[in-house]
Amino acid sequence: MEATAKLRNVPTSPRKMRMVANLVRGQKVTRALGLLKFEANSGAERIEKLLLSALANWQQKNEEERIEDANLYIKEIFVDEGRQLKRLRPAPQGRGHRIRKRSNHVTLVIDSKVEPMGSKAAAKQAAEKNPVEAQAGAVRTRRSSSKKTTENKAEASV
Repeated sequence: MEATAKLRNVPTSPRKMRMVANLVRGQKVTRALGLLKFEANSGAERIEKLLLSALANWQQKNEEERIEDANLYIKEIFVDEGRQLKRLRPAPQGRGHRIRKRSNHVTLVIDSKVEPMGSKAAAKQAAEKNPVEAQAGAVRTRRSSSKKTTENKAEASV
């Protein structure tokens, strides 16, 4: 189940904020929090706070689940332009140059990742939930793969 958080009217340019958003897009939530904690860019603090808000929203929707077991990742993050404040700066010979003070809106969506059956990540995820059954499944796959290799060798020798 996914959760959304929005941050509106952030007084930085959208281009600067997109640099930070691209850094964490598609990452697991724990890794993204670690990256944002030590990122020097000023937008990192705001996106970190937004990510924590999205986590709180997810926790409120899924009270029966633990965050550690959910395998959460950043499904979507995008930065839109907000309104521009237009100001005038004095220029030589009585002229004025326009200054555009940009702002942006950030939207972040987190979701729990479900691994496809048969992949290594799915086996690891199953091992975390129930270690006894996962070990039995790993033994079965080893046996079946060893049978296939002996059959292939027998066919190759004939």
